[in-house]
Amino acid sequence: MTPVVDELLDAVREACIDDRSGESKDPIPHLKTIDPDAFGICVATADGHLYESGDTRAPFPIQSISKTLTYGLALTDAGADAVAAKIDVEPSGDAFNEISLDPETGRPLNPMINAGAITAASLVAGATPEEQFARIQKAYSAFAGRELELSEEVLEAEVAAGHRNRAIGHMLREFGILEDDPNRTLDVYLRQCSLLTDCRDLAMMAATLANGGVQPRTGERLLAGEHVDRVLSVMTTCGMYDDAGDWVATVGLPAKSGVGGGIIGVLPGQVGIAVWSPRLDEHGSSVRGVAACRRLSNELGLHFLHVARDTRKVVRDSYDLTDGPSLRERPEAETRLLDEVGGRARVLELQGDLQFAGAEAVARGVEDLGDDVDLVVLDLGRCDEVPDVAVRTVLRLAERFAGSDRTLVVVDPEEALPVDDVPEDVRPRVFRHAAAAIDWCEERLLERHGAVLDAPIALEDHPLLRSVDAERLRPYLEPRAVDDAASLVAADDEPQGLFLVLGGAVALSAPHDADRTLRLAPGTIFGQVPLVTGRAHRAAVRADDQAELAVLTPRAFARMAEDDPPLHASLLVALLTAGYEGAERLLRHVARRTRPPEPA
Repeated sequence: MTPVVDELLDAVREACIDDRSGESKDPIPHLKTIDPDAFGICVATADGHLYESGDTRAPFPIQSISKTLTYGLALTDAGADAVAAKIDVEPSGDAFNEISLDPETGRPLNPMINAGAITAASLVAGATPEEQFARIQKAYSAFAGRELELSEEVLEAEVAAGHRNRAIGHMLREFGILEDDPNRTLDVYLRQCSLLTDCRDLAMMAATLANGGVQPRTGERLLAGEHVDRVLSVMTTCGMYDDAGDWVATVGLPAKSGVGGGIIGVLPGQVGIAVWSPRLDEHGSSVRGVAACRRLSNELGLHFLHVARDTRKVVRDSYDLTDGPSLRERPEAETRLLDEVGGRARVLELQGDLQFAGAEAVARGVEDLGDDVDLVVLDLGRCDEVPDVAVRTVLRLAERFAGSDRTLVVVDPEEALPVDDVPEDVRPRVFRHAAAAIDWCEERLLERHGAVLDAPIALEDHPLLRSVDAERLRPYLEPRAVDDAASLVAADDEPQGLFLVLGGAVALSAPHDADRTLRLAPGTIFGQVPLVTGRAHRAAVRADDQAELAVLTPRAFARMAEDDPPLHASLLVALLTAGYEGAERLLRHVARRTRPPEPA
């Protein structure tokens, strides 16, 4: 089963792939051997799950994307104060290779332009350039989760074409920003740019930043939280060079591009994204990469100004129908069957704001359930916001279930899903209340496993009368047949009697909520509380189908007490037992609905 998020990435890639504008502006011959139409997209979650589409495994040099990680290493090794003394954090509005130095201090304006990146490389720990590069290579590899290799071909080309960088290095030495031979630092910087990565590597690097500096898969802390904050801040304002303002407005992610064709973006706490396509625009960024990032941000709701208000775990609870049955009274045979097959229906109670990370977690959780689950219920009743990305994810899950033996059921009290616009054959089954959804799932399981629903029963087979002599009771009962939709009891009616359902079904409306009903099938009862207590009925009851009933009226109930006290007593005991069983079901239901959320 192809994950839903992979399909979303495929759709974004397909929408951008026909754009063949731009060209490689980098002088490195190695880049000219790469297919200019290659195009890959990866998304890595903060817990390390990777989604990919297209050419995600083709190697290419990391180039300027390396500046983000080396800046983080400089902060780690030299300290924030020492780094700030040599590198400012102001947007330059210039291209990546501009010679942008403060005219008074000589400091590079930020660590994302070449001057700042060269300075950052000089601050990485190591007594020699070899030791500094070894530190960088090891750190980059840890971020990616695999050993990264240096391309000697790329390095040779970088050295041959690096006149401007050498000029920048000598200017930095002139201002005292570099304290040693600039060629030594240039060697480190050009080597870091020449490390080979692929789209998956960049996504895991971005996900490590999204995860607060902890590599999601290894659990190793690679960057302190305060340094991550500083790196992401500079990426936001400076990472896309002279296109930074438009990027923040239209994409809204801390990001960094490179002339190798890669772009990384970070949504803190949620995901890291990486896009790679070699053709570059006038800013030195991938044409397709920028377009894909804009589409991803829009369609997946990734703009950092639209963050989830509720950071609790999105799946509040998960249970099957053996652990969380409906409140419906059922014949004993149906109850036993549901005990056997209730595990084939699973309820996921969701909470908070379903932004992309939450929607992705839900989709992954549904896809991981396996073929032994036929019915999946997504309960949106505790969700504060269901944005477009969550709506699309749910509808795509339903579409994937269509045509199979599996069904997606959604509890949508706020009607967030525009199901009227969805073709009926791929539409999820939607209910406003969880109780109705669970009841419906129970009926589908019973049908699939051989139960005959609403099969009529004889009076002596009614579960209430297991300890009551049905033949002695029969003379006190009034047979009653009612048509579909006929009213049996109205709310606030005086006691109408004890109703035993023998055939068809009736619908009992919840007090003060006419849209919420409880369906009562053969083998169930209603009206017992008003009969025994003398209080008015609280709920309305109507026939849900042609129904066959046996009714013990209040007059007959009183007559039985006089004529046959033992029978009256046995019936009261049976009603009391049924009441306790119903209360137990209700307590289980309430306990399930009110239990504290699982820890994140």
